[in-house]
Amino acid sequence: METGTLTVPGAEIHYEVRGAGPPLLLINGGDGDAAMFGPLARLMADHHTVITFDPRGNSRSRLTAPPQPQRIEDRGDDAHLLLAAVAPGEPAYVFGTSYGGMTGMDLLARHPDQVRTLVAHEPFTIDLLPDAERWHALFEEVHALYRSEGLRPAMRRFGEEIGVDIAPEPDDALPAPARDMLARIQANGEVCLEYELRTFTRFRPDIAGLRTERFALVTGEQQPRTLMHRTTEALAERLGTRVTEFPGGHVGYLTHPKEFAVALRGAFAGHPGD
Repeated sequence: METGTLTVPGAEIHYEVRGAGPPLLLINGGDGDAAMFGPLARLMADHHTVITFDPRGNSRSRLTAPPQPQRIEDRGDDAHLLLAAVAPGEPAYVFGTSYGGMTGMDLLARHPDQVRTLVAHEPFTIDLLPDAERWHALFEEVHALYRSEGLRPAMRRFGEEIGVDIAPEPDDALPAPARDMLARIQANGEVCLEYELRTFTRFRPDIAGLRTERFALVTGEQQPRTLMHRTTEALAERLGTRVTEFPGGHVGYLTHPKEFAVALRGAFAGHPGD
């Protein structure tokens, strides 16, 4: 694995490259970083040049300007510049989860020449729901709870409401890589609640631009259903397309990497791009 740092407006982006073959960009969401894609990236590197990165403000991608509310378009710009630097002139397969799926949508809409095929996993497109304002009000409450009581109470409330388990706290009994990753994710949660949640969930995808054979929507197969199932289905309804189930839940790429890699290869084969 090779690592590097890309200077972009307002940040320095930490990225990792594995394997050889057609480029594949994996885009994380929320408080995640490149390490969460490690198991999947190693499997996909058999047939791809796999590019992973820490989103700006997360983990090793430090901000070089004063922090401020972020937009999905900011992450889309980072993905565009990263592909231009690491895989110039060659369209990439793109997989994005949660906010990462939304980032991929922005990349496809504004830089279609850089995307061969996009698979979006459980995109958090709240603004497409009929009760969107109820959720936006909740996110304001979660932010206020974070300000008054701290990260863990706010993340617990958030997880309970949307139907997912929050990341566990670092434990000395864990192997060092896992413990270090959890410590980074915990710190990233501060960035997520303060600068991302309330703005990222206002993102509205370019519906017309997503009506293409180069785009696929997927969700985790685990039950019970979560808010991300609803947002994915709402987007599918707008597009008039189907949703494919992938192994695991919202972080199935981490908990079921082998099965997930098989499903992802199948999705790319079924949507081969232009």
